Amino acid sequence: MLELLTPAEMAEADRLTIAAGTPGHVLMERAGIAVADAVARLAPFGGRVAVLCGPGNNGGDGYVAARVLRQRGFRIAVAASDPPRAGDAARAAGQWGGPVTPLADWRAGEPDIVVDALYGAGLGRDIAGAEATVIAALNEAGRRIVAVDIPSGIDGRTGAVRGIAVRAHETVTFCRRKPGHLLLPGRLHCGTLRTADIGISDEAVARTGARVFANEPALWQGLLPFPRAEGHKYGRGHAVVVSGGMTATGAARLAARGALRGGAGLVTLASPPEALQVNAAHLTAIMLQRMEGAPGLAEILADRRRNAVCLGPGLGVGGETRALVAEALASGASVVLDADALTSFADGPGQLFSGIRLWPERPVVMTPHTGEFARLFGGVGDESKLDHARRAAELSGATVVLKGADTVVATPGGRASIAANAPPWLATAGSGDVLAGIIAGLLAQGMPTFEAASAGVWMHGEAGRAAGIGLIAEDLPERLPGVWANLLDISKVS
Repeated sequence: MLELLTPAEMAEADRLTIAAGTPGHVLMERAGIAVADAVARLAPFGGRVAVLCGPGNNGGDGYVAARVLRQRGFRIAVAASDPPRAGDAARAAGQWGGPVTPLADWRAGEPDIVVDALYGAGLGRDIAGAEATVIAALNEAGRRIVAVDIPSGIDGRTGAVRGIAVRAHETVTFCRRKPGHLLLPGRLHCGTLRTADIGISDEAVARTGARVFANEPALWQGLLPFPRAEGHKYGRGHAVVVSGGMTATGAARLAARGALRGGAGLVTLASPPEALQVNAAHLTAIMLQRMEGAPGLAEILADRRRNAVCLGPGLGVGGETRALVAEALASGASVVLDADALTSFADGPGQLFSGIRLWPERPVVMTPHTGEFARLFGGVGDESKLDHARRAAELSGATVVLKGADTVVATPGGRASIAANAPPWLATAGSGDVLAGIIAGLLAQGMPTFEAASAGVWMHGEAGRAAGIGLIAEDLPERLPGVWANLLDISKVS
């Protein structure tokens, strides 16, 4: 259930299922029953339910739900914008057989539950006019709302609000979730999200060619580098994190701690001479090595056992950082670029992209927040966050981690994951430095790039949830052992 289907991919899964012998009206009947089941869990027996139906298949699902709920003893009122004129939706409307109030005349009144079956994930325009007025009144009334497929007004592909959108208490979608269920602001409108099986096979989903996934353990847990009884620290990789100058060392130490807690067998902090004493005063399990500029980093990375390097946190912006990045890219090690390692190329991103593309098989991960992303890749325009990240990965040749509450990981080939487990209190100074380190630690252990980046994002989010509100970045690495323990338990069950 990890695939996130775009509306076009969902339509193709429907088509393939119908072509294989399941009639469309049967799929609609199953969808409507799933909605009715959700309503029955929330409403008192015999309660009042208002069902708002649109003119398409989403409305058809609503008519089925209305009929089934009426058969179960609920008091149903149906309102519709325009009646469906053909196809399975028209059949469902005919089978309802009860009165239908024009949507423009509908008032929220006092129903126990409102079913939003106006528009589904494929909405291709902004909602306006009478429909917008009804949605605004519905949101204002504070009724419990069950949305069919996705709250009306949310773009299923991008998560964007198309003019205005319903704020649901619960959303019932079918077969698979859509990107708009996880991307902001769409996720904030969905409430509790349930996915109902309506008989579309995994084979049909696979044939859609879906390339976007929910970032959850099942996506990458089979590739997690759990320590083995016969293993040793030298078999778990050696990550290098590059420190900034004497007054900017903390960010690199946070990243180094993240790499160590992320599982790397050894971690070395490469330090400019003037920062050695400052770093030495704070380090224990993390090793320290003197580094004099880019030639010094090249010397450190000449030892091929040092197989992952993280640059950027607290490193400083300018030519010296660009030179350090060039040496890292030429070294043969996996590379994580964050913060100043990205901003240093704001005036010439092509130089960075060319450096990455010289070694197309080399694992390179960039971890920008939205500001750093804009400096490298320009304005965001009307694209979704998912589109931005995929475009940036294709342009740069790196795996891109576009951070936020809905962090997207995207590869140059278009594979992508969307995370939904990050708590809001992760937005604190140094949090991103720890994330960069975790990813470097996983890469050092030989985890494939996309999976390492996705796992690092998820583990970072779980560490934040475990630390709780009020966390500071230093708390995050110390929560990772508990995250690892839970993942080990999941792996045993799986």
